[in-house]
Amino acid sequence: MHKTARLNPGFIPIAQWLPKYNWKQWLRADVIAGITLWGVIVPEGIAYAGLAGMPLQAGLYTILAALVAYAIFGTSKQLVVVSTSASAVMLASIITALNPPDPGTYLALAGGLILVVGVIFILAGIIKLGFIVNFISRPVMEGFIFGLAIFVAVKQLPKLFGIARGDGNTLEQLWYLFNHLGQTNILTLAVGLGALILLFGLHSLSRRIPAGLVVLVLGILTSVVFSLSAAGVHVVGAIPAGLPSFGLPEVRLRDLWVLLPGAFGMVLVIFSEGLGAADVFASKHNYEIKPNQELIAYGAANVGSGLLGGLAAGGSLSQSSVNDSAGARSAISLLIAAAMGLITVIALTPLFTSLPEAVLAALIIHAVIHLMKVRQMQRFYLLQKMEFWLGMIALLGVLILDILPGLAIAVLFSLVYIIYRSSQPHVSILGKVPGAPGAYSDIQRHPEDQPVPGLLIFRLAAPLYFANASLFCNRLKELVGESVPPPRAIVVDMSASDDLDITSIEMLENLIKELKEEHIELIAAEVHQPVIEMARRSGLAEHFGKAQVFATVDAAVQDFLKRYPLQES
Repeated sequence: MHKTARLNPGFIPIAQWLPKYNWKQWLRADVIAGITLWGVIVPEGIAYAGLAGMPLQAGLYTILAALVAYAIFGTSKQLVVVSTSASAVMLASIITALNPPDPGTYLALAGGLILVVGVIFILAGIIKLGFIVNFISRPVMEGFIFGLAIFVAVKQLPKLFGIARGDGNTLEQLWYLFNHLGQTNILTLAVGLGALILLFGLHSLSRRIPAGLVVLVLGILTSVVFSLSAAGVHVVGAIPAGLPSFGLPEVRLRDLWVLLPGAFGMVLVIFSEGLGAADVFASKHNYEIKPNQELIAYGAANVGSGLLGGLAAGGSLSQSSVNDSAGARSAISLLIAAAMGLITVIALTPLFTSLPEAVLAALIIHAVIHLMKVRQMQRFYLLQKMEFWLGMIALLGVLILDILPGLAIAVLFSLVYIIYRSSQPHVSILGKVPGAPGAYSDIQRHPEDQPVPGLLIFRLAAPLYFANASLFCNRLKELVGESVPPPRAIVVDMSASDDLDITSIEMLENLIKELKEEHIELIAAEVHQPVIEMARRSGLAEHFGKAQVFATVDAAVQDFLKRYPLQES
């Protein structure tokens, strides 16, 4: 056991769980789940390849690389890591913005982008940056994903109606579609709407039914039997059969630098979406997800996919739900699905030649509609309107400006909101809790608490730093001015602060000097060791007397009462 832990300190999780795998009790369930999963990811993989502007077989190559890589390196038992609508549309947006001169350059840049994404994931996992997902609040990310889903759906609507797509942002494309509805190909629309109705109908009956595969097969059969291609319905055409080639894309080093900003954006979105999905199943089945290891797993999946000519890979909540509903007990289901994907690549791709493009559009629209979480946004509005509007800003940013600018706005507003909230923390005046010796709480919230005569006990409900240092000092001065008579001393509860920055130190030095001029002591309580060390290095400690720093608020109060006994009521 000790040897295994030393050889594999969590870097290759499959080496830990596979020896403990219960082949007799779990294999049947994993095989059924894997086959069911295959029925979902094959049609969606083909559809997302078209969404990404890549050859349709790229979606199948992603299955081969990403599922195997995640099964080896991932920490979720149910999560499915393959191509997703978000990663596909972001890839297309990033590469299209570079104006590649020909399809070959487009594919090379796309492959380079996917490899850069994979490398960023791996490096982030090695240096333990799993916390980066916390820099975007849930409402902001949900708003961004909602906007992304609308973005994707609007791009697919022209294929559903059989008309050309307009230019401009999402709203302009939607307006173009509305103005050209007279050009609708009725047969194409009938095929697309029929596929959509069937997808939603089968999904409502049971999530175990591979609705995508059923619609895919029926679409092909209908196309062949009624010769839809001859009737003006666009079909996908031939998809090459056989194993993919393995190699680096022909992309220049200077091009990789250009791809970096987009790659970082993709990493943030893919990881946020995937980790949220993984947490859902970890909570449901009572096991732990390791975010830093997940970064490495996503990196391996994307590097593998990039080398095979596949798409960017991420965790999919909808596909993972299918895997879980089908009874998956472990990542063995992913390996079964990958094996089925291999058979598809080698022998089954010629069957997709007559597949109508309207069916692929229906598959994509059906997939992204589940990302339009109206009830979730309503809940955010009821709980916290400010965060709801931040989410709406992210949503509108995607629709009006495009994906990466929308993401940049989402990140920017999240950071601004974090700074704003931390710069406006709650300020408390503390009093003794009756019947609880040594306990102190907010007098405003607990009017029964007893103030200590001659002493002002002040607490900032956030770490003291440059953004709230001015508020801290100004509020303290206001409280002193409002006190009649003025207090002899002020105890500052520093329990929320683990360190001090230069701005805070200078503010405290000036505050101590001003209070001394008014014959008021400043006493610090609940001071952590890093704060004490910083105070010594900066010279702030020299402004405090020897008896002005205490381990607890009660110790500071008791010392004050000993020195000023007449203050006790």
